[in-house]
Amino acid sequence: MAIRKPEIKFTKLFINNQFVDSISGKTFRTINPATGEVLASVSEAGQADVDAAVNAAKNAVKYNAPWRTMQPKERANLMFKLASLIERDLQYIASLETVDNGQPYSGIVNDMQFVIDVFRYYAGWCDKIRGSTIPIGGDDGGYAYTRREPVGVVGCIIPWNFPMLMLSWKLGPALAAGCTIVLKPSELTPLTALYFGSLVLEAGFPPGVVNVVPGYGPTAGEPIAYHPDVNKIAFTGSTQVGKLIARAAAESNLKRVSLELGGKSCLVVHDTPDLAKAAEIAQFASFFNQGQNCTAGSKIFVHESIYDEFLAKAKELTAARKTGDPFDEATMHGPQIDQKQLTKVLDLIQSGIDEGAKLEVGGKADLKEGFFVYPTLFSNVNQDMKIAQEEIFGPVQMVFKFSNLDEVIDQVNDTKYGLASGIITSQMDKALAYVNRVHAGSVWINCYDNVMPQVPFGGFKQSGYGRELGEESLKEYLEVKSVICRPVPT
Repeated sequence: MAIRKPEIKFTKLFINNQFVDSISGKTFRTINPATGEVLASVSEAGQADVDAAVNAAKNAVKYNAPWRTMQPKERANLMFKLASLIERDLQYIASLETVDNGQPYSGIVNDMQFVIDVFRYYAGWCDKIRGSTIPIGGDDGGYAYTRREPVGVVGCIIPWNFPMLMLSWKLGPALAAGCTIVLKPSELTPLTALYFGSLVLEAGFPPGVVNVVPGYGPTAGEPIAYHPDVNKIAFTGSTQVGKLIARAAAESNLKRVSLELGGKSCLVVHDTPDLAKAAEIAQFASFFNQGQNCTAGSKIFVHESIYDEFLAKAKELTAARKTGDPFDEATMHGPQIDQKQLTKVLDLIQSGIDEGAKLEVGGKADLKEGFFVYPTLFSNVNQDMKIAQEEIFGPVQMVFKFSNLDEVIDQVNDTKYGLASGIITSQMDKALAYVNRVHAGSVWINCYDNVMPQVPFGGFKQSGYGRELGEESLKEYLEVKSVICRPVPT
């Protein structure tokens, strides 16, 4: 059952298995985006706190530390226990994330189940990480093999749109690989990450394995990115900040980097025996989590033979989306994360109107309380418009008309991003032609945003590099060591 006003239990930094005040004593406020209410004052990490967290993580991954020498099955058991604790507290954690993030509670419950699945999936990998033997020739009995070893201390910097999901996508494979973590959640949504720290402690992880340092990008994120004892950065966020992190990694110690960045994704509706279902898929693609989703399919390309009928259905569904209290079971649409994001979305909507797009539905904000923007639908959009090129990260759907697949693929690829894409069609030859030619890391056929723990996820072009989820993600957290052994000379 949802808890409308969950108790805020942890607001201090979590370092070396202890909750501690920031060294500076600074705090910042976190706000409920549905009401504007201040939820709590949270300790604000700075350089000194990052240093302490990195030092704890470094000690925990030393060659003789308990975490490093732990048997794989014991590491798996800790991860399974952690997943079970999240499952035990699912309703509380979902409620906490609802008030801190604003996504409707029902959606966050689904997120929490995915988080549990991710930790259990990677727990199952702990005793399956292995090297290989390699033939080297000769008759002296020599041999070669590889070892896969943890990369070391990992700085994980996660966004505000899916706090616990993004935490699990990074910590799951990192912990399975035997790494240690310094996690910086967004200053807009720190509460569930801090509660997660308490579950790490309860599960019995050794000190220093997971550390949580909420704070701002320039004063907490940047020190992690530049830190000489951090061996890898795993970042999800904007392309602009991703470039800064890549630069910091290069200018410091050439630490590894994986980046899951922005997107401007498209869904093509080529043909379908069920137009209503196609319109529902497009709604989910565009409006899930109020459009605050890196894979948001905000550009819907519809074949001219079904365009008018599809647009009419899209207008009907968009107008019917209930906006309001995230804890109301009927609510489909919550608030944007803060005033800054609300203003950005409204400015982009206005740019669409100014540039000649036709506003079919929405386009306004509810300014009574919270940061609500009504679901918005545009038609008559062209590729040169600002709304067609920039990532909006808000509830804006655009419907385009096309006549042939070659034409639409060129338009889909006409972007600096390459995170995701989708096509709805009953013709598998058309679907495969689209898959083979579109520049995107994930392509969904007759569905959208269908993400699973075992399937890799990541982008092309300026949507980043590296992969999350699946076996591929483990490679981001492992070093390969080659060993060549010859007999003792006689």
